This record gives sequence, structure tokens and C-alpha cells, in this order.
Amino acid sequence: MSAQKKPQSMKPETAAKKLGIYVPAAPEEFRSSPVTRDEFDELRTDPPEWLTRLRANGPHPRPVVAHKLGVSISGLARGGVTEPLTTEQISALLSEMPEWLKNERATHARVREEELRAKGRSTGKSAK
Repeated sequence: MSAQKKPQSMKPETAAKKLGIYVPAAPEEFRSSPVTRDEFDELRTDPPEWLTRLRANGPHPRPVVAHKLGVSISGLARGGVTEPLTTEQISALLSEMPEWLKNERATHARVREEELRAKGRSTGKSAK
């Protein structure tokens, strides 16, 4: 006899990370039980209202905040941003453009340029 296979599932924290949402802001039913692969695929392809609202307005987790501000997660910490931010708060920071944000954006841009340059150089070497 073969045992029934249990569907693959992930912790709500893992699903939230993959969906780009802040777990404490998600509804209790999402936070309290594992998410199966089928449920996760459904959330990605046909997001419910709460997920659409959360993605649009936040609060957003640090990786999303960093991406929207154009800085690294470390840059957020250096700038004193330790809490999740809403879309409105992110927009306010971008319009105010404090000195720390200008510096971190410039640093992040230089790092990205260097990564791309190094990647191009390593790709060129492997072609020889």
C-alpha cells in the first residue's frame, strides 16, 4: 500500500516573503496556518482584495521599502529606518529626499554599477 502524499506547504512567513508583504499586516487566517503550493499559486495569480491593498499601500517589509527607495537594506538601517513603512511614508521620503537617502542612493548605484561591471568582466573571461 502506498501512503497518500501530503501537499507541499510553507510557513506563512515564507509565503509572505515570496509575496513581498509584511506578515503582521496580513489577516489572521493567513498568519495562522501553513500555505499549500496550490494556495500560494492562487494568491499570486488571483490575489484577494486584502493582498492587493497590502501590496499597494503597505506597510511594506524592509526589502520592499529598500527597493522602492533605491537603497540597500543596510542603507535603510544606516538611515535609521527600522520599522515597516507605508507607500505614503515612502513617497514622503522620496519627495523630501533627506541627506542620508541621497547618500545611500548614490552608494547603492555605485555598488550596482560595480556588480554589473564585474559580472560583464567575468562573462567575458568565460567566453575565452
